[in-house]
Amino acid sequence: MPIAAIVGRPNVGKSTLFNKLTGQRTSIVDDTPGVTRDRIYGTCEWLRREFTLIDTGGIDRLAAGGNMSEIYASMCEQAQTAIDTADVIIFVTDLKSGLTANDSDVANILQKSGKPIILCVNKCDKTGKEIPPELYEFYNLGLGEPFPVSSVHGHGTGDLLDEVIKFLPFENGDENTDTAITAVAVIGKPNAGKSSLVNKISGQQRVIVSEIAGTTRDAIDLPLEYNGEKYVFIDTAGLRRKSKVNENIEKYSVLRAYSAIDRADVCVMMIDAEEGFTEQDSKVAGYAHDKGKASVIAINKWDLIEKSDKTMREFEKKLEVDFSFMKYAPFVFISAKTGQRLDKLFELIKFTREQNARRISTGMLNDMLATATARVQPPSDRGKRLKLYYITQADVKPPTFVIFCNRIDLFHFSYQRYIENQIRETFGLDGTPIKIIPRERGE
Repeated sequence: MPIAAIVGRPNVGKSTLFNKLTGQRTSIVDDTPGVTRDRIYGTCEWLRREFTLIDTGGIDRLAAGGNMSEIYASMCEQAQTAIDTADVIIFVTDLKSGLTANDSDVANILQKSGKPIILCVNKCDKTGKEIPPELYEFYNLGLGEPFPVSSVHGHGTGDLLDEVIKFLPFENGDENTDTAITAVAVIGKPNAGKSSLVNKISGQQRVIVSEIAGTTRDAIDLPLEYNGEKYVFIDTAGLRRKSKVNENIEKYSVLRAYSAIDRADVCVMMIDAEEGFTEQDSKVAGYAHDKGKASVIAINKWDLIEKSDKTMREFEKKLEVDFSFMKYAPFVFISAKTGQRLDKLFELIKFTREQNARRISTGMLNDMLATATARVQPPSDRGKRLKLYYITQADVKPPTFVIFCNRIDLFHFSYQRYIENQIRETFGLDGTPIKIIPRERGE
C-alpha cells in the first residue's frame, strides 16, 4: 500500500492524530515530549482507499544533545527513515504554541526530501467557520496552505485526508490476501534483546535498540515474509514488576504489551542467557499461558556464554524446573545479534501455531480415554468412584476438551493433569497449553 508519514517536532499531537486517522489506540499519547520513539505503522481508509500511515517520534535537534542523546539521535533516524519511505508527508504543527524555530528546522529537512508535504496545524479545537488568526503565520514556512485540524475531536481531518490521497500512488490490481498471517508477540523483561531480534529478522533498524532499559514503549508491528509464510512480529515493551512501574507512560506500555499477547497467535518468550530465569519471566510467561497462547522460549545472547558440550543441556534442565508450569513449551538457544538459530526459531513458531489450532476426532479421543482409565483407575470417595463417560474437543487456540463424568467433585486436579498428560502422550500437542472442562452428564 502507499505510505503517508506523520512528522513534526515533539508534543504537537502526532500520535493523537495517528490514532484518530487509523481508528485505533495504537500509539501511546501523553503530554510528555518524546513519548513516541519508534516508527508505528497503521492502516488508514478514506474514500474506500487504504494506505499505510506511519507515526514517528518528534524531531528535536536540541534534545539530541542532552542526557538521552543516544535515544534522541535514534528517534531522528527513525523519523528520517519514515520520510525516505513515504509517498507523502503530513507535517504537523501546533496552533497553540505557534510557529517555532524547531518547526522551521523540520520544514527544511522535509523540503530536502523532495516529497509532497501537507502542512497540518493541529489543536484548532474551536468549531465554526472563522479561521483562527494565528493560522496565517504558518504560511511563513513556504509549504502552501495550512490545514487546520483538531486531532482530539476530529475536526478538519476529512479535508486533510482528501489532500493526502491526491498524492498517493494507488494501484488498481487485486492483491491475493488469502494467505494466513501469523501474529508473533516477542515478550519478556527489559533488555532481554526483543528489539534486537525484531531488527535482525527484518534486516533493518526497525526499532531503536539501547542498553537503557525501557527504550521501547509502544507495541511495534513488523510485517514480513519468511519461506513463503507471512508473519507480523510484535515488539513489546519490557514488562517489569508493578512496584517498579512509576510513570504513566510505562503503564501504557505494559497495557500495550499485554494487548499484543492477546492478539498474538504465538508468543516468543525472550530469556537473557547471561541473567538467567527470573521471577518476572515466570509472570510474563504465565500471562501467555493463561491466555492459551502457543509459546516458544528463546534463550537470547547465547553467543556470550562460555560453553562446553554439556552447557546447553544443563541450562535446559534448569529451565525445565523454572518453567514447570508450561513444560509443553520448546526451548531454542539464539543470538539476536548474530542471527544464530533463527531458522530453528521460525520452525518452532510454525509448529507451535499448528499445534495450537489442531483438532482431534472424537473417536480417537475416546479410545485414548478408555486406555487411560484402564491404566489408572479414576479416584473414589466413600465408595463412590469417578466415572468418565465421554470426551470431545470443543475448541482450538488453545485445544479445549470437554469430559462428561458422573460427579465433578470427584474429578480432582491431579487426575485432570493425568488425563492431560495422556492426551499429550498420545497426540503430541507440544508448544500449546491444553484446557480441560469437566461436565456432569446431563449438564
